[in-house]
Order: sequence, then structure tokens, then C-alpha cells
Amino acid sequence: MNRHVVLAAAAVTLATGVAFAETAPTEVQFEEGAVAQSLTGQPGNAEEGAKVATTRSLGNCVACHQVSSLSADFQGNIGPALDGAADRWSEEQLRGIVVDAKHTFEGTVMPGMYKTGPFIRPGDAYTGKAAPADLPPILSAQQVEDVVAFLLTLKE
Repeated sequence: MNRHVVLAAAAVTLATGVAFAETAPTEVQFEEGAVAQSLTGQPGNAEEGAKVATTRSLGNCVACHQVSSLSADFQGNIGPALDGAADRWSEEQLRGIVVDAKHTFEGTVMPGMYKTGPFIRPGDAYTGKAAPADLPPILSAQQVEDVVAFLLTLKE
């Protein structure tokens, strides 16, 4: 990277006083299931969150949840419908549910989307063997913030 670019970025950070390190999955702080602080210090993008919610290789929320505003085929009914989610939960509660719903709903089958372990029976891809170490989170910190931003648009 060009030295001048690095120096310019450092100057902007110092001038604004804004420096935010992404919160690691193991460092997320829950309070009664809610996560008060953004994982990235950046606002989420609701459009990107909708993509995450409907993309199989990402969050694929619609595999278990129904969202009337999305035009995804074969939406699930295992989890609650997400229509009106912003009316039922605060931003902090939604972030906590997306990060690891087990902090809010003890018996849920929803996977922790920003969790690296411990898991009861993690698998190593499709080998049938236990994972050798902690697994990476399903979603990145920014994708979590994007999904939360999308969920906040879902009002009755």
C-alpha cells in the first residue's frame, strides 16, 4: 500500500477521533440477550441485509423464517415470521438474536450467526469428522449489522 495513502488514512482517523475495531465473536457482550454496541461501528445496509437473508451461501434466513416483503421462493416456517420484527424487538435485541439467539431463546434451533464455538457437534465441512478448531462465524460482523438494518425495516 502506498505510504501516502496509509498516512492520509491515519490523519483522518486522528482528526475525527474515530477508531473502531471490529468486535470479535468471542468478545461480544450480551445483556439479557441484547447486544448494545454495533459490531463494526458502522451502520448496517438494509439492502445488503436483505441479500444476506435470501442468499443460501450467506444467512439464508428465509430457509426458516417467512418475510412477506421478500420475493424468495419456499420460505420456511420453522422460526417465527419476521414481518413486524422491528415492532417486537429493539435494534439491540435484534443484534443479540442474530449474533446468537440462544441468549434470548434458550431452546432455539437457530444457529448463532456470529459465533465461533463452542458447539455441541460441529462438523468439518462434509468430511463427517469433528472440526479441528473453532469454526468461523456464518456471517461477518458487517453482515450482522446489515441483517439488523434490514430487520429494522420490517414493521407492521
